[in-house]
Amino acid sequence: MEKTVSEASNMPMESQINAIHRHLEDRRDRRIEAPMMRSYYSARGGKGTLQPTVRTVQRGGWRKYLAVRDTMAMHTAKKFSIIAAATLLAWIALAQTASTTKSSPEYTRDGELRLPANYREWVYLSSGFDMSYNPAIQMDHHMFDNVFVNPEAWRAFAASGRWPDQTMLVLEVRGAESKGSINQRGNFQGAVMGLEVHVKDQARFSGKWAFFGFPSGTTTAKIIPQTENCYSCHSDHGALDTTFVQFYPTLLPIAKEKGTLSTAYQKEP
Repeated sequence: MEKTVSEASNMPMESQINAIHRHLEDRRDRRIEAPMMRSYYSARGGKGTLQPTVRTVQRGGWRKYLAVRDTMAMHTAKKFSIIAAATLLAWIALAQTASTTKSSPEYTRDGELRLPANYREWVYLSSGFDMSYNPAIQMDHHMFDNVFVNPEAWRAFAASGRWPDQTMLVLEVRGAESKGSINQRGNFQGAVMGLEVHVKDQARFSGKWAFFGFPSGTTTAKIIPQTENCYSCHSDHGALDTTFVQFYPTLLPIAKEKGTLSTAYQKEP
């Protein structure tokens, strides 16, 4: 056509009318990316006129556009819903795991203490080598001892400098080896020889604390009678709440800072 649609007169020629119809048929199925004013020929009362038909021409294109946009929005919302649900489930699982792995004393029906199976996953405090509180004791072998405390007690101590109820300290005794692999001097740790657990359970024990000895290979132990020397030794010489915090290098500074060391210990040379 020599003239554009917008330049057409109110009385177009038949060839112009046919060209307009072909133009509209070609555009009808194409996506309209932006609204534009268009005109088309319609017969009204037998007389041909050009009328603006933005809604008529654009309706099909915008419907397709909105349908695509809504579909994309639905997919995006679905993805966010899945991510949110997965995050929530992860938090629930974490909370359940934390609650099920909480370390507190467990006893059998007859009062024996169950050995915490995962004590080696607890907080490590210190190791000693051939330590003895009785000078008269002579041993024909060397030993290491490792001390672990349950995480809840460690966190409470770090915050306050005091042991909370349900504290458990595990003393693991291992034989010392000198011959093995390329070692030529000194000692390294060998097999477990025995375990001792120091438990604070104020509702269960009159003295708040109790000792349990586990021979190698056992998983339950009876309470060590309170007449044994270990109770009086810890009571007289323990730096804090009948425990030998003075031998735990990560705890002693905390106790000093919090001012929780016992008076008796502070008087020792």
